[in-house]
Order: sequence, then C-alpha cells, then structure tokens
Amino acid sequence: MNKTWLGAAALMHFLAYPFAALAEDGISDNEIMLGQTVGLTGLVADPVKETNEGANLFFDAVNGNGGVNGRKVKLVTIDDKFDPELAKANARTLIERQHVFALFQGRGTPHTEAILPLLAQYRVPLIAPGSGATVLREPVNKWVFNIRAKYQDEVIDAVRVFAAMGIRNIGLISVDDDFGRDGMEGFKRAMKMFDLTPNAIVTYGRVGSDYAATAAEATRSNPQALIVISSSRNTVELVKALHTSGNRAQIMTLSNNSSESFAREIHEIGQDIIVSQIVPAPNSSTPLGREFETAARKAGVPVSYAALEGYVNAKVLVEGLRRAGHNPTREGLVHALESMDAFDVGGMVISYGHNDHSGSKYVDLTILDKRGRFIH
Repeated sequence: MNKTWLGAAALMHFLAYPFAALAEDGISDNEIMLGQTVGLTGLVADPVKETNEGANLFFDAVNGNGGVNGRKVKLVTIDDKFDPELAKANARTLIERQHVFALFQGRGTPHTEAILPLLAQYRVPLIAPGSGATVLREPVNKWVFNIRAKYQDEVIDAVRVFAAMGIRNIGLISVDDDFGRDGMEGFKRAMKMFDLTPNAIVTYGRVGSDYAATAAEATRSNPQALIVISSSRNTVELVKALHTSGNRAQIMTLSNNSSESFAREIHEIGQDIIVSQIVPAPNSSTPLGREFETAARKAGVPVSYAALEGYVNAKVLVEGLRRAGHNPTREGLVHALESMDAFDVGGMVISYGHNDHSGSKYVDLTILDKRGRFIH
C-alpha cells in the first residue's frame, strides 16, 4: 500500500513539473550554459582574446537587461591551445561533464572538423565556428551554423581585384592542413575563373616550419602578388621572411588575420598588405558599426574587426535563443536559427534555411598600412 502511494505521489510530482523533468542540458530556471573550446594560449591566442572580448561584450549587455527570455547567458571556455585533438577532448568534456546546451565560437578548420562527430552523436548545435572552410557548409550539417563568409570567397575576391589591376603573376603560400587546402582550392578556382595560371603554389607545415625556405621558394618565380593562407603568428613570420628575402610582391591574407595584435606586429615590419574582412568596419557608419563602437569604447574593448566578429556571433546566437522560446531545446534552437532568413544585424545580413547554414556572404578588402591601420 505504501509503495503504491509513493508511486502515485512521484507520478503527480512529475506531472506537476513537466518542464523541469524534461529540461535540456545546460538550461536552468535562470541560466543558459554554453561551451567553447578555443586556443586561449598558443598560435592564435591574441586574436582569440579579441574575438571573445567582442562576444562577451554583447552577452554582458544582454545579461544586464535580464538575459534571454529571463535567463542569463553563461559561457564556459576551455583552452585547446589550438590543437585539434585537444579541441575534441574539450568538446567531449563540455558536452558530457559540463552538460552545456550548445557550443559556440571555436577556432580553426581541423579543430572544428575534429568535433563534428560529437555534435552528431549528442545532437548538440555549434554556432559560429571560427572557420570559413567549405567542408563546414557543404553538405549542410544540421548541427553547424556558420556566420562568417567562406575562405574561398575571400580568395576569389582578392584574385578578382588583382586581375582588374592587371596583375597576372599571382602565387600562393598555404599552410598544409585542411584550412590551407580549402584556401588553395579557392585559389585554383579563382585563377581558372579569370583565365590565369598560378605563378607558384608553396605549402608549409603549421608546426616547426622553415619560413626562410618557404619564402625563398615562393620568391623564386618573381610573383607580382602573393596570397598567404595562414594563421596569426605563422603569417607574421612568413611576412617577415618574405620581407627579408627582398620579395616585393603585394601580399594578401585572409580575415582570420584581422586582429589588432596582427596589425601591430605587421606594423613593426613596415609593409603594406591586403587583408580581407568578413564584417563591416568596426567604426563604420552602419548601425552595427555605431552600436559596436559605442559599446566597445565604453567597456574598454578593442574597436577591431576581430572583436566585432565576436560581437556579431553573439548577436546571432542570442537572436536564435530568443526565437527558441521560453523552454528552449536543442532541436528548437536549430529550427529557430533556420527561421532567420535575411536577419539584418545592422548592415550585415545573416541567412539560414533548412538546406543552408552558411550565414553571411559579406566580404570586403582592406589594406593594412605601415602604421598598422586597416584602410578601405
């Protein structure tokens, strides 16, 4: 009799609190817990710091105004030292032990690829991976929502501009990993589009590279322009080696090198380079630029392209969470994000759909001058 009564009482308790019983991991009455694995130390530490500062700037503003549907956003970050295997282990920890609701804003193509099986296994969304690689977009992965434009589009835009300037001898230096191979594929496509033949294609290892030898090989064929597919510190070392070797080619690199820290180090070398961007200027007259610059200066956050990218990433995620409603689920977040057709964040449009998780197509080219300023 007692057992029957206890069973009935337990059932009544379950029915009285259905949402508490069925709540998703990472969702409590007052909090949404997100996870991030990213290189807080190592090769990309400086740009990661800026991007995270931009994201947290927006999260802090949201939390200061009551959060998302009454819940504060909490971001749990673990350092992966820009190592793909550690990124995978960290993602497993965040999902299995920290029980985060979703993953947010990693960094690196091979690093993101390493965690894809975990997203599928646990049905956990990843919003704003720090990669423009095509493999994260085609075919569409239900659990991955990109925001930044594709690396290949950045490369194609650069070749288009060079071709319009009459520059035909264009070479490529590319890191020998999936990030570099993706950029190389875009380079080959672009050269074919504009009926050009690559002047040189040179690859180097991400770890333990001989930059002088790489620069010498790229210089041997006398290119007029060189596109460098590389990350942060490696790119700086390559530019130094090219400068030392007497290479006078116009250098172009991608948006992953759009941080203030990268600009400072290039400024010390004293060479103008072209850097593609995947967000508008952080001090532009767009609504997004005005909103970000005002908030960043007040909070002491760098008014940089890298910080603005993080700000945009957080803004898109928060919009998805809002649309997911008062009792969000991971499936609900996926459907909410897929409902964002032409969502304008203030001069930059993000579009998703059931068959398209690309996000933005925004690409712009800037020149990083000898004084360390990005010029349009």
